[in-house]
Amino acid sequence: MTAARVRHAGPLGAVAAALLAAACATPLLQPSASPELRPGAGGRLKPMPVRPLDIRADCRFKDEAGYGASTMLDVSYAEVKAFSASVDIPRRGSCRFDGEFAQVRRTPHVELRARDGCTVSIWEQGEQVTVAFNDCAARCTRGAFDYVWPIIVDRRSGQCH
Repeated sequence: MTAARVRHAGPLGAVAAALLAAACATPLLQPSASPELRPGAGGRLKPMPVRPLDIRADCRFKDEAGYGASTMLDVSYAEVKAFSASVDIPRRGSCRFDGEFAQVRRTPHVELRARDGCTVSIWEQGEQVTVAFNDCAARCTRGAFDYVWPIIVDRRSGQCH
């Protein structure tokens, strides 16, 4: 733009030019305070170590909306010794995940599969272990599986939520 055009653009043009210049500015990034989030030698995050899953839990919870779940889990060196879980969804129904499951995977996560196609995946992330369900609608009252969330087990306290 020439100086003559800027003068004729008025205050609105000056504001637009200032906003355009500010949008092009690069913000300063602060270094991460957490050592596990700092990039390694190649500028990448360090991956979580792959190790056999070990956990024992027998827990239950119910939130303020009435959603509740329980699980009994015994996994030693990525081998499932025992597993069962149930989920109750208010006004929707319930699900039970027990019975015959075959272990089909050990690493990087544990996976159980039943003859009806229901798959249970169990993995760790930091101090939490996640128990997730896939293709398990047959183990629930009609329509309830659409509202099932994974069960999270806290390693330190043994509680689930």
